[in-house]
Amino acid sequence: MGGTEGTGRPTHTQPRAATSFSPLPDLLDKVFMFPQETKDSHVLVRAKPEQLLQNFTGCLRSYTDLTRPYSLFSHATKAQDNEILLLKPKPGEYQLYVGGKFVSFGIPKNIAVSKHVCTSWESTTGIMGFWFNGKPWPHKGLLKGYTVGVEVAIVLGQEQDAFGGGFDTQQSFVGEMSVVYMWDMGISTSGVMEAMNNRPDKAPIFGWRNFPYQIVGKVYLKP
Repeated sequence: MGGTEGTGRPTHTQPRAATSFSPLPDLLDKVFMFPQETKDSHVLVRAKPEQLLQNFTGCLRSYTDLTRPYSLFSHATKAQDNEILLLKPKPGEYQLYVGGKFVSFGIPKNIAVSKHVCTSWESTTGIMGFWFNGKPWPHKGLLKGYTVGVEVAIVLGQEQDAFGGGFDTQQSFVGEMSVVYMWDMGISTSGVMEAMNNRPDKAPIFGWRNFPYQIVGKVYLKP
């Protein structure tokens, strides 16, 4: 299947799955819908940090009734496929990976409830932050002194086991995802609350109000 760009003109590439491009729209009041389990459907975030990351914060909202493991946010480099990864291995737990290592955060085991999650990490101390529906969880630590590389592939809804690919159907996301932001700095709990409401008080690397995305396969942008 060929791809389509924002102009609507067909192209003649032959990707693994149907692909569509967008300019940088405001996605306020919209969600990405991942309606079924697939081996390749995902959203590619078409933004890249311009320098090595010493700090980051990432936020997103998801809604699903999955009980198996699934990937929400996968940020890979050619050297490390799990450079940054937000994975939900089971109800009641999130795992945040940095540099291939992870820490776990426990949450209430509610199924089919909209969940807003923010995570942060800083290199100088290795301290990780985690917010669930705006509430801060106790900090943890991982990989003090590490640096997150550049030349990245950022994917929503699949886990990369190789740079830009290596997806596993059994880790694919099924549900709705929205309000995705990433910063190259830490943010406060008040900043998390602002992001939840799509009013971030600090400029992100990318964000939902000006979101650079490419849909691959059976993912749909809906109100």
